[in-house]
Parts: sequence; structure tokens; C-alpha cells
Amino acid sequence: MANQTSSASASQIAAELASASIDELDILLDLFHDDPRVQVQKACERARRRRDKERAERDRVSKMYEAMAELGGSGVVVGVDEVGRGSVAGPLTVCAVQLPAEPRIWGLNDSKKLTPSKRELLAARIADVALAIGICHVPAAEIDRVGMARALRQAVAGAVADTGLTPDCVLMDGNPLGAVERERDVVHGDATVACIAAASIVAKVTRDELMVELDAEYPGYHFADSKGYASPEHIAAIRAHGLTDMHRVSFCGNFVETGRLF
Repeated sequence: MANQTSSASASQIAAELASASIDELDILLDLFHDDPRVQVQKACERARRRRDKERAERDRVSKMYEAMAELGGSGVVVGVDEVGRGSVAGPLTVCAVQLPAEPRIWGLNDSKKLTPSKRELLAARIADVALAIGICHVPAAEIDRVGMARALRQAVAGAVADTGLTPDCVLMDGNPLGAVERERDVVHGDATVACIAAASIVAKVTRDELMVELDAEYPGYHFADSKGYASPEHIAAIRAHGLTDMHRVSFCGNFVETGRLF
């Protein structure tokens, strides 16, 4: 063992520790923990911190899967979340996701706590792992016609139906909605229940991509940056140019007095 450690340079060992997977680190740390070289010891300390941080993260995500099992039971369990409820333009989007118990998707979290790049990576991973995914968009005109509460119930029912499943339990982020049968509501579920977190990520990524597409169709309204929310630039564009058919008229009374531009 001593010969193995002494035959490698300190920089080689540091690089090996830095690139090792979490599952490999315990073996490497045992191998190099007595190496007297300062560079190696500093590399070992960095590796320990990285290992401990990753273990804490995996414990967090594991608890989300445990909550999914405890709240959902042993049948077909679907997690549901929405995005765009407070937007003044674009659709309300709801996603429903059924996840298996294994493999676990490390990094799952409330979509609002993730960077855009992390959300996109996780959305791709969810698409690979999920047993079923359903999406439903309710457009601005329908939200104006029926109101947000009814639109949200329609979107939840539509997303669950889009999975093609008949769930034994639908775990939903937030307060009671009464949109589907066997609904169970979990406050802050997007941060504590695996399938709800997955739904929040897919809903956010899907809607964000749509708003970027709409930005090209309706230039000047900053849809790509604001995602349809009332940013200062978006409000200024509404006041300058009026509303498009992507805007929720019932949400825009404070910004414009006249009708639509497109």
C-alpha cells in the first residue's frame, strides 16, 4: 500500500480524488489518508467535504422518496404541480409524473430552488426514468373566460388524464383543490415529495421553453426573459404596445386600458 501511494505524484493523487465518484471516495481516502504530503492532505480534505455534502444531498432526496411512498401508498401514485399561475401572459401549465422507487433521481427539488441548467438536466433525467408523464396547458383566453380556480382544476385533471393512468393516489402541491379523485394535497410538496418535485421541474422547463418560442412570435414583450410574469420590461411593453392574444386580460388591468395589439 505504501508503495502504491508513494509511486504516484501528489498532483496525480489530487486529480484522482477530485474526479472520483462519491462511491469511490471512501476507498481512496482510506488509501491516501496517511500520505504525509501537504498537497495530498489538502486534496483529501476537499474530497471529504465533497463526499459529506453529497451524502447529505442523497439523504435529502431519499427522504423525498420515502415521503412519496408513505403518502401515496403502494398503488399507482402520481405527483402533480403547476407553473404560471401568477403570470400575466402565457398558459397555466400543469404536469403529472409517476416515478418508480428505483432508480432515484439525485438532485430532485422544488424547481424554484434550481438553476435553469440544473432544471433542464433533471427534466431530461425525469423523462428517462419516469413511468408516465402528463402535461396540460390552459391558454390565456380560457383563464380569462373561466377564472384561475376553474382553470387550475381543468389543468390538473387534464395532466393526470394525459398520463394515461388511473391513479390510486394523486399527490398535489399546495392546498385542497378537488380537481381529481383520490387527491391528496401536500403543502410544500414540491420540496418534500419526489414525484411532486419531478412534476414541478418538468412543468417549469416545458412552460419556459414555450415562452421562449412565443418571444420570437411576439417580439418586444420580453417573454423569453420574463416567462410572461410582470417584469418591469414586460409591463413597459404592454403599456407601449397593448396586449397580445397571449396576455390574460383579466390580469392586466393595472397596466393597460385598451384592447389587444395582435
